[in-house]
Amino acid sequence: MSMLKAPCNAAADHLQALGQCRPPATSPRRRIFGVSFPAAHRGAPVVSVLDRVAAADGAAAVAGSLADRLRLGSLTEDGLSYKERFIVRCYEVGINKTATVETIANLLQIFLEVGCNHAQSVGFSTDGFATTTTMRKLHLIWVTARMHIEIYKYPAWSDVIEIETWCQGEGRIGTRRDWILKDYATGQVIGRATSKWVMMNQDTRRLQKVSDDVRDEYLVFCPRELRLAFPEKNNSSLRKISKLEDPAQHSKLGLVPRRADLDMNQHVNNVAYIGWVLESMPQEVIDTHELQTITLDYRRECQHDDIVDSLTGQELTDDAKTIPELQGTNGSATAIKGQQDCCQFLHLLRLSGEGLEINRGHTEWRKKTAR
Repeated sequence: MSMLKAPCNAAADHLQALGQCRPPATSPRRRIFGVSFPAAHRGAPVVSVLDRVAAADGAAAVAGSLADRLRLGSLTEDGLSYKERFIVRCYEVGINKTATVETIANLLQIFLEVGCNHAQSVGFSTDGFATTTTMRKLHLIWVTARMHIEIYKYPAWSDVIEIETWCQGEGRIGTRRDWILKDYATGQVIGRATSKWVMMNQDTRRLQKVSDDVRDEYLVFCPRELRLAFPEKNNSSLRKISKLEDPAQHSKLGLVPRRADLDMNQHVNNVAYIGWVLESMPQEVIDTHELQTITLDYRRECQHDDIVDSLTGQELTDDAKTIPELQGTNGSATAIKGQQDCCQFLHLLRLSGEGLEINRGHTEWRKKTAR
């Protein structure tokens, strides 16, 4: 996990007591669920937000597993979506106490975690694959085909964020899951995400159509009418990612999966791909811009013993003259020319040697603002 889940107990009065705890007058710091925060941090104390969380979730807590009782998440009133809250931890922020580019990877992990919690809350498997009864009998699992994330405002240290997620059918071979990310204190939407998933046979590793039996099992928990995190026509989540051709402007070769990058199926998890994409980004862009949009198309599984090359090249748009020219190869780049507000890049992850494509990506970066 990437952001601390504030615990929640089944007893509403216990939760309320936790939310109302105050340190002694002589204490220079306050401790909330084992985490130390400065007493005068960011104006409004964290406990005031947690009071709201307690009021919203404490009375609705029901008997279940210990994890169910401790996490701050639950189905919405209609049972067709799921909401969960998290606190941004101190080591997830940079020098200005605001979340860094690596937080995008952490948010993806959070999105996937909330999706799994949603699946468990409606009775799907607890094996991490969110499978239905029929899927388990046939050794079928969901695998990610596409992920699109947009962040409009990065959360800061001790901010409480709320993520709502829901799933829907997506043709005959897959499903989709959407997320909306909000600042819990203000209700402001600070990010959105959408994803497409396809069904795979866990033994043969071949894709398989979604049968009517499986569809009937999960559609009962989906919104009756189409609900999209990105309802806008021609929104960027729909765009096709062009293939980055060799030679790329920037590259990082010979990346090797770590043990921590492997999922329960001994394959590289979705989050690791974001880290590999960022490995070949020019440092000049990382220093002056922040990531606002990332789209990843997953095209091939990556095994624990694979060696991966990360390639990056700037995408020239219709307004190409406003995009700074970056030169250089093998991870080096010249200084950015001009003070541009936005730039876009294409990315390619491939198997080293064979050159087989693993992942195709697109990112958009906005100029950092003074804080």
